Amino acid sequence: MIAQLNWFALLTRSNFEQIVYDTVVKKKVEAFLPRMKRKSIRKDRNLMIETPLFPGYIFVKSTVEPSFQLKILKTLGAVRLLGNQSGPVAIPASQVESLKILTSTNTDLITGTNICLKKGDPVMIIQGPMAGAKGEFTRYKGRGRVVIKIDVLGQYAGVEVDENNVEKLPELLV
Repeated sequence: MIAQLNWFALLTRSNFEQIVYDTVVKKKVEAFLPRMKRKSIRKDRNLMIETPLFPGYIFVKSTVEPSFQLKILKTLGAVRLLGNQSGPVAIPASQVESLKILTSTNTDLITGTNICLKKGDPVMIIQGPMAGAKGEFTRYKGRGRVVIKIDVLGQYAGVEVDENNVEKLPELLV
């Protein structure tokens, strides 16, 4: 009997999405790295760059068999498959197909930036010295600044960052 393949979200190390994607594909595993074009944040450039739609994540098609999943997790930069106490949780194929359609068009995508954040929303810092840190939105400070609560070793630290450097994490990936 052939095991059924399902889509799973694979958490990667910060800025390792492309490396993990390339390596997983070389291992003959179907993968998907949704990307979008975004204006470069660097002040000295006026370029459109391609960035991951979900920073820190790629999608992989796998069975629930631990040996097959281990093959994926042994990839440099791969952290874990998202799930709960019972194990990795599959993502409906229809959602991944919708993402493929969405990212294949030349339409400008609107993501977490420029979206009103509510207290408690999960966010990730995408630019600056704390890029990749995940936390919880606390409040708007004014003048384009926001306060993010970050859990550090069981203690909470509040950090103030530019609101353009923060992106809301999709509920799908929380």
